[in-house]
Amino acid sequence: MSQPPALSAEAFQKLKTISTATLCTCLFKRGLRSQLIQDVRPVGAFRENMVGPAYTVRYMPAREDLNRMEVFLNPEHPQRKAVEECPPGAILVFDSRKDARAASAGAILVMRLQARGVAGVVTDGGFRDSPEIGALKIPAYHHRPSAPTNLTCHQAIDINVPIGCGDAPVFPGDTLVGDGEGVVVIPAHLAEEIAHEAFEMTAFEDFVSEEVAKGRSIIGLYPPTNPQSKVDFEAWRKANGR
Repeated sequence: MSQPPALSAEAFQKLKTISTATLCTCLFKRGLRSQLIQDVRPVGAFRENMVGPAYTVRYMPAREDLNRMEVFLNPEHPQRKAVEECPPGAILVFDSRKDARAASAGAILVMRLQARGVAGVVTDGGFRDSPEIGALKIPAYHHRPSAPTNLTCHQAIDINVPIGCGDAPVFPGDTLVGDGEGVVVIPAHLAEEIAHEAFEMTAFEDFVSEEVAKGRSIIGLYPPTNPQSKVDFEAWRKANGR
């Protein structure tokens, strides 16, 4: 697989300010309908957008004779290895097959990710020690808390390969953005242009929100089919430095 294109610093900063809702609309315009990771939400309070390239772990259903506690004695165990090798600034994504009967990881591993400068952690299953994870600075997203160890149901089988997470396809290097609603996956080759397009959309949506709050009708405004709406938007941008 070729190296995904790097996201510019400008695009990265823009994605820090854009909602997953707006990003989903931009992706929908390009025919991409399944990029939101379904049924995941922030662990703890949402603080700011999570942005970074995906680094993946693939779980398969555990086979009991191959998934005992002693597997952790192997330093090459995929889950543990991924925690130590996920690049700073990347987001570790666990494919747990939407199965939260056992944890994808716990607080100690997530603390290690935070210490290494990883930008976030996501699973379509659950995390154990979720109160402790929610108190950390690193953004974390899961379906629900799950106390049992991952070995109960999940067998870590591979690192940094294409996975499915909450019905969304995730390829290594795809750009992930998480906000207070959830996590969206932007294909790596589209991330730069979508960041700039969505930033412009956000400016217009902020203008519309202000106008609606003042009592203005959405007809002719959203979408701006009335030419005056575009004139008003340009005046708003100049007045607000947007």
